[in-house]
Amino acid sequence: MKLIVLGKPVFAHVAVELEPGETFIAESDAMSSMSAELDMTAKFNGGFFGGLIKKFLGGESLFINHFTNNTDKSLSLHLTQPTPGDINVKELNGESYCIQRGAYIASDPGVKLGVRWAGFGSLIGGEGLFKLEVSGQGKVVFGAYGGIIEKEINGEYIVDSGHLVAYEPDMKLKPQLAGGIFGSLFGGEGFVTRVEGKGKIYLQTRNMAGLASWVNKHL
Repeated sequence: MKLIVLGKPVFAHVAVELEPGETFIAESDAMSSMSAELDMTAKFNGGFFGGLIKKFLGGESLFINHFTNNTDKSLSLHLTQPTPGDINVKELNGESYCIQRGAYIASDPGVKLGVRWAGFGSLIGGEGLFKLEVSGQGKVVFGAYGGIIEKEINGEYIVDSGHLVAYEPDMKLKPQLAGGIFGSLFGGEGFVTRVEGKGKIYLQTRNMAGLASWVNKHL
Protein backbone atom coordinates (compact mmCIF):
# COMPACT_ATOMS: atom_id res chain seq x y z
CA MET A 1 0.00 0.00 0.00
CA LYS A 2 1.26 3.46 -0.92
CA LEU A 3 -0.06 6.53 0.86
CA ILE A 4 0.84 10.11 -0.10
CA VAL A 5 -0.45 13.38 1.38
CA LEU A 6 -0.87 16.04 -1.32
CA GLY A 7 -1.86 19.71 -1.22
CA LYS A 8 -0.18 20.47 2.13
CA PRO A 9 -0.64 22.48 4.21
CA VAL A 10 -3.80 24.37 3.22
CA PHE A 11 -5.88 21.93 1.17
CA ALA A 12 -4.33 18.57 2.05
CA HIS A 13 -5.81 15.33 0.75
CA VAL A 14 -4.63 11.72 0.73
CA ALA A 15 -3.90 9.51 -2.27
CA VAL A 16 -3.89 5.78 -1.48
CA GLU A 17 -2.79 3.01 -3.83
CA LEU A 18 -4.27 -0.32 -2.75
CA GLU A 19 -2.61 -3.50 -3.98
CA PRO A 20 -4.68 -6.67 -4.59
CA GLY A 21 -6.20 -7.97 -1.34
CA GLU A 22 -5.51 -4.81 0.67
CA THR A 23 -8.12 -2.91 2.73
CA PHE A 24 -8.15 0.64 4.07
CA ILE A 25 -10.68 2.09 6.54
CA ALA A 26 -11.99 5.67 6.44
CA GLU A 27 -14.63 7.93 7.94
CA SER A 28 -18.02 7.80 6.23
CA ASP A 29 -17.59 11.18 4.49
CA ALA A 30 -13.85 11.05 3.79
CA MET A 31 -13.84 9.54 0.27
CA SER A 32 -13.62 12.13 -2.53
CA SER A 33 -12.94 9.72 -5.42
CA MET A 34 -11.91 6.11 -6.07
CA SER A 35 -11.38 3.51 -8.76
CA ALA A 36 -14.67 2.03 -9.99
CA GLU A 37 -13.48 -1.52 -9.26
CA LEU A 38 -12.79 -0.78 -5.59
CA ASP A 39 -15.30 -2.39 -3.20
CA MET A 40 -16.72 -0.18 -0.45
CA THR A 41 -18.56 -1.64 2.55
CA ALA A 42 -20.12 0.43 5.35
CA LYS A 43 -19.81 -1.03 8.85
CA PHE A 44 -20.51 0.11 12.39
CA ASN A 45 -17.50 1.88 13.89
CA GLY A 46 -16.54 -0.85 16.37
CA GLY A 47 -19.92 -2.60 16.43
CA PHE A 48 -23.32 -1.05 17.13
CA PHE A 49 -22.70 0.03 20.73
CA GLY A 50 -19.07 0.87 20.07
CA GLY A 51 -20.14 3.03 17.15
CA LEU A 52 -22.66 4.89 19.30
CA ILE A 53 -20.01 5.57 21.94
CA LYS A 54 -17.54 6.89 19.37
CA LYS A 55 -20.21 9.05 17.72
CA PHE A 56 -21.62 10.74 20.83
CA LEU A 57 -18.51 10.77 23.03
CA GLY A 58 -15.64 10.76 20.55
CA GLY A 59 -17.15 12.96 17.83
CA GLU A 60 -16.71 10.31 15.13
CA SER A 61 -19.11 8.78 12.60
CA LEU A 62 -21.45 5.94 13.53
CA PHE A 63 -20.37 4.12 10.36
CA ILE A 64 -16.96 3.72 8.76
CA ASN A 65 -16.19 2.56 5.23
CA HIS A 66 -13.95 -0.40 4.36
CA PHE A 67 -12.33 -0.03 0.93
CA THR A 68 -11.05 -3.36 -0.39
CA ASN A 69 -9.20 -4.20 -3.58
CA ASN A 70 -10.56 -7.56 -4.74
CA THR A 71 -8.99 -7.31 -8.19
CA ASP A 72 -5.58 -8.39 -9.47
CA LYS A 73 -4.30 -4.84 -10.10
CA SER A 74 -3.50 -1.69 -8.14
CA LEU A 75 -6.47 0.63 -7.45
CA SER A 76 -6.60 4.23 -6.22
CA LEU A 77 -8.51 5.93 -3.42
CA HIS A 78 -8.56 9.64 -2.55
CA LEU A 79 -9.55 10.88 0.91
CA THR A 80 -10.14 14.36 2.31
CA GLN A 81 -11.58 16.15 5.37
CA PRO A 82 -14.50 18.60 5.81
CA THR A 83 -12.38 21.62 6.76
CA PRO A 84 -9.48 23.18 4.83
CA GLY A 85 -6.17 22.38 6.45
CA ASP A 86 -3.31 19.97 6.88
CA ILE A 87 -3.27 16.17 7.15
CA ASN A 88 -0.70 14.01 8.89
CA VAL A 89 0.06 10.28 8.88
CA LYS A 90 1.32 8.53 12.01
CA GLU A 91 2.69 4.99 12.07
CA LEU A 92 1.71 2.95 15.14
CA ASN A 93 3.85 0.02 16.26
CA GLY A 94 1.90 -1.27 19.22
CA GLU A 95 1.63 2.05 21.03
CA SER A 96 -1.42 4.29 21.42
CA TYR A 97 -2.10 7.95 20.71
CA CYS A 98 -4.85 10.43 21.55
CA ILE A 99 -6.40 12.67 18.91
CA GLN A 100 -9.03 15.38 19.22
CA ARG A 101 -12.71 14.98 18.34
CA GLY A 102 -13.32 14.90 14.60
CA ALA A 103 -9.62 14.70 13.64
CA TYR A 104 -9.61 11.01 12.62
CA ILE A 105 -9.80 10.42 8.87
CA ALA A 106 -8.59 6.89 8.07
CA SER A 107 -6.41 3.99 9.19
CA ASP A 108 -5.13 0.51 8.46
CA PRO A 109 -7.28 -2.46 9.58
CA GLY A 110 -4.75 -3.19 12.36
CA VAL A 111 -5.51 0.10 14.11
CA LYS A 112 -8.17 0.17 16.82
CA LEU A 113 -10.27 3.21 17.74
CA GLY A 114 -11.39 3.69 21.32
CA VAL A 115 -12.78 6.44 23.56
CA ARG A 116 -11.25 7.40 26.90
CA TRP A 117 -12.31 9.75 29.66
CA ALA A 118 -10.29 12.96 29.37
CA GLY A 119 -11.46 14.64 32.57
CA PHE A 120 -13.12 17.93 33.45
CA GLY A 121 -9.82 19.71 33.01
CA SER A 122 -9.87 18.81 29.33
CA LEU A 123 -13.45 20.10 29.04
CA ILE A 124 -12.56 23.45 30.60
CA GLY A 125 -9.55 23.68 28.32
CA GLY A 126 -11.82 23.31 25.28
CA GLU A 127 -10.78 19.75 24.37
CA GLY A 128 -13.95 17.91 25.51
CA LEU A 129 -14.74 15.38 28.25
CA PHE A 130 -13.66 12.40 26.15
CA LYS A 131 -10.74 11.77 23.84
CA LEU A 132 -10.36 9.40 20.92
CA GLU A 133 -7.52 6.91 21.35
CA VAL A 134 -5.95 5.00 18.46
CA SER A 135 -3.79 1.95 19.10
CA GLY A 136 -2.39 -1.15 17.43
CA GLN A 137 -0.39 -1.62 14.25
CA GLY A 138 -0.49 0.46 11.07
CA LYS A 139 -1.00 3.95 9.71
CA VAL A 140 -3.40 6.51 11.14
CA VAL A 141 -4.46 9.53 9.08
CA PHE A 142 -5.67 12.58 11.00
CA GLY A 143 -6.39 16.14 9.98
CA ALA A 144 -6.58 19.66 11.35
CA TYR A 145 -8.09 23.03 10.56
CA GLY A 146 -5.06 25.02 9.40
CA GLY A 147 -1.47 23.82 9.38
CA ILE A 148 -0.13 21.10 11.67
CA ILE A 149 2.86 21.81 13.91
CA GLU A 150 4.84 18.97 15.52
CA LYS A 151 6.32 19.88 18.90
CA GLU A 152 8.58 17.75 21.08
CA ILE A 153 8.15 18.64 24.75
CA ASN A 154 9.83 17.56 27.97
CA GLY A 155 8.13 19.18 30.93
CA GLU A 156 5.38 21.73 30.41
CA TYR A 157 3.97 23.58 27.41
CA ILE A 158 1.05 26.00 27.04
CA VAL A 159 -1.49 25.51 24.22
CA ASP A 160 -4.42 27.80 23.49
CA SER A 161 -7.89 26.21 23.65
CA GLY A 162 -8.87 24.30 20.52
CA HIS A 163 -5.36 24.07 19.08
CA LEU A 164 -4.28 20.67 20.45
CA VAL A 165 -4.78 17.98 17.80
CA ALA A 166 -2.94 14.91 19.09
CA TYR A 167 -0.76 13.87 22.02
CA GLU A 168 0.59 10.83 23.83
CA PRO A 169 -1.87 9.24 26.30
CA ASP A 170 0.41 9.59 29.34
CA MET A 171 0.49 13.37 29.02
CA LYS A 172 -1.61 15.40 31.42
CA LEU A 173 -3.82 18.31 30.36
CA LYS A 174 -4.48 21.02 32.91
CA PRO A 175 -6.62 24.11 32.17
CA GLN A 176 -5.62 27.51 33.50
CA LEU A 177 -6.25 31.18 32.90
CA ALA A 178 -3.92 32.60 30.27
CA GLY A 179 -2.56 35.43 32.40
CA GLY A 180 -4.53 35.93 35.57
CA ILE A 181 -8.14 37.06 35.80
CA PHE A 182 -7.59 40.59 34.44
CA GLY A 183 -5.29 39.48 31.61
CA SER A 184 -7.54 36.59 30.63
CA LEU A 185 -10.71 38.69 30.53
CA PHE A 186 -9.30 41.69 28.67
CA GLY A 187 -6.43 40.08 26.76
CA GLY A 188 -8.78 37.88 24.73
CA GLU A 189 -7.13 34.56 25.58
CA GLY A 190 -9.37 33.17 28.34
CA PHE A 191 -8.46 29.58 29.24
CA VAL A 192 -5.39 27.77 27.93
CA THR A 193 -4.22 24.18 28.37
CA ARG A 194 -1.00 23.29 30.19
CA VAL A 195 0.37 20.08 28.68
CA GLU A 196 2.65 18.15 31.03
CA GLY A 197 4.83 15.18 30.11
CA LYS A 198 7.44 14.00 27.65
CA GLY A 199 6.88 13.24 23.98
CA LYS A 200 5.45 14.68 20.79
CA ILE A 201 2.30 16.75 20.45
CA TYR A 202 0.56 17.99 17.29
CA LEU A 203 -0.96 21.47 17.13
CA GLN A 204 -3.22 23.17 14.59
CA THR A 205 -2.62 26.79 13.59
CA ARG A 206 -6.35 27.63 13.48
CA ASN A 207 -9.43 26.57 15.45
CA MET A 208 -13.10 26.40 14.56
CA ALA A 209 -14.22 28.47 17.57
CA GLY A 210 -12.10 31.36 16.33
CA LEU A 211 -13.61 31.05 12.85
CA ALA A 212 -17.15 30.97 14.24
CA SER A 213 -16.46 34.06 16.35
CA TRP A 214 -15.06 35.94 13.34
CA VAL A 215 -18.04 34.99 11.14
CA ASN A 216 -20.57 36.03 13.80
CA LYS A 217 -19.01 39.49 14.01
CA HIS A 218 -19.62 40.01 10.29
CA LEU A 219 -23.19 38.72 10.10
